[in-house]
Amino acid sequence: MLTQTMGAFEAKTHFSKILEVVEAGEQVIITKHGHPVARIVPFKEKEDRKQAGDIITQLEEFNRAHTLGNVDWKTLRDEGRK
Repeated sequence: MLTQTMGAFEAKTHFSKILEVVEAGEQVIITKHGHPVARIVPFKEKEDRKQAGDIITQLEEFNRAHTLGNVDWKTLRDEGRK
């Protein structure tokens, strides 16, 4: 994947050009005062959905492995509010 870098002002001025570049498969890094602040990448729905599904599975596995024991989460919440 090719990468282009563009300053924030230029990105604002030529946003439609950025979309065309990204749609063609490249990514664009937006900088502010020479420092990278954002990356615009092509949207790949199937890959994004798979990645989201993988993350959900990992969170569910973590949840099963880590419990509060005999402590109720509402009790912890109420203690934290005092």
